[in-house]
Amino acid sequence: MQITATGLGKRFQRDWIFRGLTRVFRPGSATAVLGPNGAGKSTLLNTFSGQLLPTEGTLTYSLSGQSLAVEDVPRHLAYAAPYLELLEELTLLELLRFHTQFKPLRPGVSPDKLIELMYLEKARQQLVREFSSGMKQRLKLALALYADTPLLLLDEPTTNLDAAGVAWYQEHVQATRTGRTLLLSSNVPAEYGFCDEQLLVTDFQGLRLK
Repeated sequence: MQITATGLGKRFQRDWIFRGLTRVFRPGSATAVLGPNGAGKSTLLNTFSGQLLPTEGTLTYSLSGQSLAVEDVPRHLAYAAPYLELLEELTLLELLRFHTQFKPLRPGVSPDKLIELMYLEKARQQLVREFSSGMKQRLKLALALYADTPLLLLDEPTTNLDAAGVAWYQEHVQATRTGRTLLLSSNVPAEYGFCDEQLLVTDFQGLRLK
């Protein structure tokens, strides 16, 4: 998927979170969205996802050379973030079967295969609400990384992961990034070291309105 931002800006009340962003994000690119905590990285990703409308400027999307309306973006998007909730009253296997009805997995990856890839075979019948924070984060990442979507957004992907979890993330993000448009919000180098482009949010921050 190609995303074109032209003069993009987002304001909450009298404060500009970012302003004047013009950039093209092409298929196969991996862009690290960088900046300190509170700089607006998550807001920018949510704007790209279509969940937030820009205050000014435009965002256009195209898929295989065809224009894509913003309301159609969610079905072509996979998104992982610590603040996104899981259906915790389901078991792991039930959740995967439910989720993949709406967001199919990549070819050759079944719910059972995904459980193996996450190293969660012993938890397949366990309620998600009983998972540790690290297990939940690995599940969120796996659902996004292995979704059959051309657009992938990751917000602080190694939150709650231990060293083994970070290594798992690094392996599987590399295995699933080819051909996708990837935007990754972070301020942790271990999360975005593979990215070929960077966008510093503070370069596009506006002033408070008078």
